[in-house]
Amino acid sequence: MAQQHLDPTDPTAGVVSGDALAGYLRAQATEFLRALRLHRETGGDVGGPARTKSRTGDNGNGNGSEASVDAARALRRSARRISASLHTFRPLLDADWSEAIRPELAWLSGTLAMEHAYAARLERLLLALHRLSGATVLPSQPGVAGMPGGASAGQQSSAGDTGPPAHPAAAQERGNLTVGAAKAGALLERQLTLARTRAHSTALQALGSSRFHAVADSIAVLASEVPLTPAAATADLRPQARAAEERLTDAVAALPLVTAGSPYNAEALIHGLSPDPAPHPQDAPWHQVRLLLRLHRYAREVLHGDDAPVDVRLLAAGQSLNRHRDASEAAAAAAQAARTPRIAPATAYALGVLHADQRHEVEAARFAFQQSWQMETVGTP
Repeated sequence: MAQQHLDPTDPTAGVVSGDALAGYLRAQATEFLRALRLHRETGGDVGGPARTKSRTGDNGNGNGSEASVDAARALRRSARRISASLHTFRPLLDADWSEAIRPELAWLSGTLAMEHAYAARLERLLLALHRLSGATVLPSQPGVAGMPGGASAGQQSSAGDTGPPAHPAAAQERGNLTVGAAKAGALLERQLTLARTRAHSTALQALGSSRFHAVADSIAVLASEVPLTPAAATADLRPQARAAEERLTDAVAALPLVTAGSPYNAEALIHGLSPDPAPHPQDAPWHQVRLLLRLHRYAREVLHGDDAPVDVRLLAAGQSLNRHRDASEAAAAAAQAARTPRIAPATAYALGVLHADQRHEVEAARFAFQQSWQMETVGTP
């Protein structure tokens, strides 16, 4: 059955002019500036390491830092949407301005995302180790961003921190693990906490840099004046949105969905522990589909504005691809830890099992994506 096109690409729908794009970009720029103001007010000192008061809040309960983390997340969210819209609708925007700011927005979004990514990766791997060892579930760690009961990683580290934070609960739980699994968890905690601390310092330096201030100045101008081309006033946005959907559809069609439908793809482990630290070659097309799906979702937001309908199918597909990315990166972290010189055989074995487990999660996410994506093909609501 031929794929059903979504409303934004319906040829019978009314014309959506460049005014919709201008309004969307102004709204996202306003959100960016509001998040930046909140980040500064809550102690996200863009000139250097976060102050002690900002990390604990006025009353010592961490509310200031939580608000700062929320503000940084809002900065990333609006930066992604602005960048995606500049990409999808670039024929309607001033080319020089658009091509100059898009890489800067990508740099900012990527830099701000790394600290949370390392914290979430550590949490994922420690939970997997406990699950594979048959131990009780590891309690939420202090300082792991986005986890229930835990504050942000930024609360536990400043620009000068170099060592892992103390986790008494984690140490107690490691006593219930096998020796190899306990040492694997300790190794992962040291490596990923150090990486998280460095990412925290990098983000603080980025927010205090002249490069960031130049981006913020450009966004401030965008909030009041969108550099559209003269033809944008009468142009229809739907062809660009349709092109974004078609790029996504073509990329999905090129995925090995038949292979992904297998319960476990042994081919995924062939190069899993090779000396080459490059990302797994099988994963790149799936990561690309995830990016194209995001572009498609944001194009729908531009066309529909605040009335954008919720597409459950797209949400389910996006969640599966997020799981795929998380498991893929966690597997790579386990493989990298297994390459640590002079580790005990039991530790290496535990890391190998952990790597295989996360590659299994990769395959499960691919299968889930296949199921959600085929909903449209068969006409399932």
